[in-house]
Amino acid sequence: MRDLSLHLMDILQNSITAKASKIEVKISADQVSDDIIFTVSDNGTGMDEDFLKQVTSPFTTTRTTRKIGLGVPLFKEAAELAGGTFEIYSAKNQGTTVKATFKISHLDRLPLGDITETMVGVILSKPETQWVLQLSNKKDEFSFDSYEVIDKLGGVPITEYEVITWVKEYIDEGIKFIFGGVLHEIIS
Repeated sequence: MRDLSLHLMDILQNSITAKASKIEVKISADQVSDDIIFTVSDNGTGMDEDFLKQVTSPFTTTRTTRKIGLGVPLFKEAAELAGGTFEIYSAKNQGTTVKATFKISHLDRLPLGDITETMVGVILSKPETQWVLQLSNKKDEFSFDSYEVIDKLGGVPITEYEVITWVKEYIDEGIKFIFGGVLHEIIS
């Protein structure tokens, strides 16, 4: 995959498949430690201990249409190639948390990509799911919660063109505010 937003999309798709009703995405960057950390947590069906031990193998998948699952293994490899780490925690019927750390300055770190389009895409595909996005840079924080937006809309669907356009602009502003000047590919 060419950027981190595509890896994120794949992990979010796993959460959707696991029937999660709440999915939280946290992305934090720290210039001092030179780390960018992606954490995705969901309250989906989770994995049993045996499956969890095998989930980073490309030959492990829950899909019945093919016998290869590359999302988690590729995300793990991308983190490790960029001098980072990868962790996954899960419990049956309790959900899953995936955490990947990348060295910001590492030559092999993939660019952030279009996180906004990834988030807007999943919101449009599953508007009934609670989507939480938290961004931080150790000085400032940004937060988006789809249920807070829905609550303020008074019955107007979050998928309405004007609403989703506002969501896109709001998340874009948050990314520029938090990561502009921290990640070289983000222009403030």
